[in-house]
Amino acid sequence: MKILILNAGSSSLKYQLFEFPGKKVLVSGLIEKIGETSGRVKHKLTTSGDSVEYEIQVPNHQIALEEVASLLLKGENAVVQDTSEIEAVGHRVVHGAEKFSAPTLIHSEDMLEELRNLSYLAPLHNPANITGIEVSMRVFQNAKQIAVFDTAFHQTLPSHVYRYAIPNALYTEHGLRAYGFHGTSHQYVAREGAEFLGMDPGRFNAISIHLGNGCSMTAVKEGKSVDTSMGLTPMGGLIMGSRPGDFDPSLILFLAKTLKMDLGEVDNLLNKKSGLKGLAGENDLREILKRYDNNHPLAQLAIHMYIYRIRKYIGAYAVVLGKVDALIFTAGVGENSAFIREGVCKDLDILGIKLDQQLNSANTKTTREIQQADSRVKVLVVPTNEELEIANETVKLLV
Repeated sequence: MKILILNAGSSSLKYQLFEFPGKKVLVSGLIEKIGETSGRVKHKLTTSGDSVEYEIQVPNHQIALEEVASLLLKGENAVVQDTSEIEAVGHRVVHGAEKFSAPTLIHSEDMLEELRNLSYLAPLHNPANITGIEVSMRVFQNAKQIAVFDTAFHQTLPSHVYRYAIPNALYTEHGLRAYGFHGTSHQYVAREGAEFLGMDPGRFNAISIHLGNGCSMTAVKEGKSVDTSMGLTPMGGLIMGSRPGDFDPSLILFLAKTLKMDLGEVDNLLNKKSGLKGLAGENDLREILKRYDNNHPLAQLAIHMYIYRIRKYIGAYAVVLGKVDALIFTAGVGENSAFIREGVCKDLDILGIKLDQQLNSANTKTTREIQQADSRVKVLVVPTNEELEIANETVKLLV
């Protein structure tokens, strides 16, 4: 069984082709700068290690997905002889609200319309995800199209966690509540962490910390999400690359009333110009850390705020869980920045968290423990694999 996984962004398309059983990755790749003057393709044949990288004009997602199909089919490195060999396409969809609480077979225009109706909850993400499904239906006509939702893992949040203290009608009539995101990643690393430690995932308590350009944390109790930092949209919680995380909502009133900003301008400021970018002028944490080392005051402020917010959530989630088996770092920053992990774990002895600096500094790409021998709480680095998790969820729906 061949399963193609697509992760469509507004200007990019990530893909992996899996073969089941065995979960073998046949191909992986990325098409960037869709809709710009010049796009870029990175395509790797995993079995041989052969890869190609080239410039190409990619005006839209239709052309991007046709290019993916061509790469899978053409030349001596072809991994399929015909698109009909691909039995299913699994799609990452950011927001499923309460309507879609589990992986779902998308088989009609009516279902696509239901997804479109949720785009107001994730305007930066869902439209691109939906475009990926629409185009895939045309390019891979014989394949089943499966939507896997970032919000699905958080459907176990209790009502006293996901509700907001606003008039009830705003929830009952409009669905305004916390949904949480990065669920595919949190679910994957929680299960991987439990299995790595030889524990039953159904009895595993962890605080998972997903740090990339988007950042979120989840309290996992007995394998289930019971609290998470993002809310109605992917804007809340931790400080992110260009999003602010938690802030006093009256700030929006100030921007609108006093600075006369319209809602479009406010939305753009909060989603694209805030977070690390707003504080330090850019959203690439690697560059900010270089400036931090050179004592740049705004870079230092940004890093101190970034780390403080993570530590604050660790304390809150330790109380929520009562007993914490593991603290898990994942995603681009979480997996690769020893400096950020050290800052987050500093002086957390009160919670039983003691980081080993030497283990933390080892830059390996595998799941590993980085705590001191006498730490009551395990500290793990677990590389996330959202594409594999989407593939697993897709196969479950098919069998």
